[in-house]
Amino acid sequence: MKFIATFTGQHIDYSDVRPEHIVIEDIAVALSHLCRFAGHVPEFYSVAQHAVLCSQLTPPEFALEALLHDAAEAYCLDLPSPLKRLLPEYKEIEARLDNAIRQRFHLPLTPSKVIKQVDLIMLATERRDLNLDPGNDWPMLDGISPTTQLAVNPLMPRQARALFLSRFQALTTG
Repeated sequence: MKFIATFTGQHIDYSDVRPEHIVIEDIAVALSHLCRFAGHVPEFYSVAQHAVLCSQLTPPEFALEALLHDAAEAYCLDLPSPLKRLLPEYKEIEARLDNAIRQRFHLPLTPSKVIKQVDLIMLATERRDLNLDPGNDWPMLDGISPTTQLAVNPLMPRQARALFLSRFQALTTG
């Protein structure tokens, strides 16, 4: 078997990912149950909430792309970046999923540079607010400061899911 069955009953075939099988409810459910930082946080903090916060930090024209920037993880999990770099096949599958998601939601096929910058600002903010690895250097954050526009207050999965879907609706039906 080379597919997974999703919350809504879709089958995602990792070797043949199709945009029409991508459903926002599946993304919301899965991301709301995925914990950031491989679970190494003082309390549960979901990828869904991270995505919503990223979408709130970006200029409006990039907000939907920011909300969905980690959506592929709904189908292939949130692996820590150092581990991802060691798994080239995983990165290929993640790229296929990301491409299908971008097609499904009419996003640019090439990720916008502003999204990476906002993701790093959120990482710095999460590090500050969740008190992650204090006193140690994170080279990827050199020159990156946490935002003062928001604070990370972790939500439970059900709340994060509702927030994610509400943000998606606000961005797509405005």
